[in-house]
Amino acid sequence: MGDMLVPVPRPKPEPEPEPEPEPRQMPTRKSGLSALRHEARLVAVALQFLTRVPVRLAAFDPQWLHDSARHFPLVGAMVGAFGAAVLLAAAQVWPPVLAVLLAMAATVWLTGGFHEDGLADTCDGLGGAVSRERALLIMKDSRLGSYGALGLVLTLALKAAALTLLASRAPLLAAAALVLAHGLSRGAAVALLALLPYGGDVEHAKAKPLAQQISHGGLAVALGVCGLLLGAAAWGAWVSPSLAVLTPLRLACALLAAAGVVAVCGRWLHQRLGGYTGDGLGATQQWTELAVYLVVAARVGTVA
Repeated sequence: MGDMLVPVPRPKPEPEPEPEPEPRQMPTRKSGLSALRHEARLVAVALQFLTRVPVRLAAFDPQWLHDSARHFPLVGAMVGAFGAAVLLAAAQVWPPVLAVLLAMAATVWLTGGFHEDGLADTCDGLGGAVSRERALLIMKDSRLGSYGALGLVLTLALKAAALTLLASRAPLLAAAALVLAHGLSRGAAVALLALLPYGGDVEHAKAKPLAQQISHGGLAVALGVCGLLLGAAAWGAWVSPSLAVLTPLRLACALLAAAGVVAVCGRWLHQRLGGYTGDGLGATQQWTELAVYLVVAARVGTVA
């Protein structure tokens, strides 16, 4: 017999090594820090847009201005705090009426009369029975008309009178009202940004990113800041006798008054222009601020 072939067993293939798991990343912390930095940048954009504060940004995206609207109430509270600081300092030297006028002048200077200008233009454009096209044309005119002058003077006078009444009782009460009213009134403007379409000519809008409705999420953030301001006012009333009139009932009435101004202005702007404009937002802010002062000053001589 020939040589027998003995089969050689094949070596078993070694199992392929399992790929090493990729190192776990920590997206929560990184993304959280990035989100915080982005929100801080949006606050800076809002501050740059609403005030004269010289904010410098390394870069700018028009979308940031649109997204920054959710921080308008926070910037409004900052403006109010600036006015409150001026009022408290001036009250140490001058009587309440002068302290209030100086505080109001300080807030107008800080914002460049941004909202007051919108109020005057809105009164000029919508004060008469004119068409939508004619109203928008009047509102773009930089000249001040009789309706604008009357609306501006009466609104400023009423604000000064209400704040003087509060400052006469306690300067700290007027200071708290400034912070609260400036914050809530910017929240009112944001509400119209979320609830109404743009009523002007988008191509000729001065701030085109704001000629778009903001999301309900952005509105929720803005309203959350307003809620914090109301909570801070209630806490202040609990710890300081000077703020005792800021009871939960009075604060609730202030919130309802702000909502009422939003409803009335929103309906008015929608009927006359088909939506909001920048000037209309300015008028809404001014009248909401006034409404808050009037509620806080109501029967201020007695404990609410």
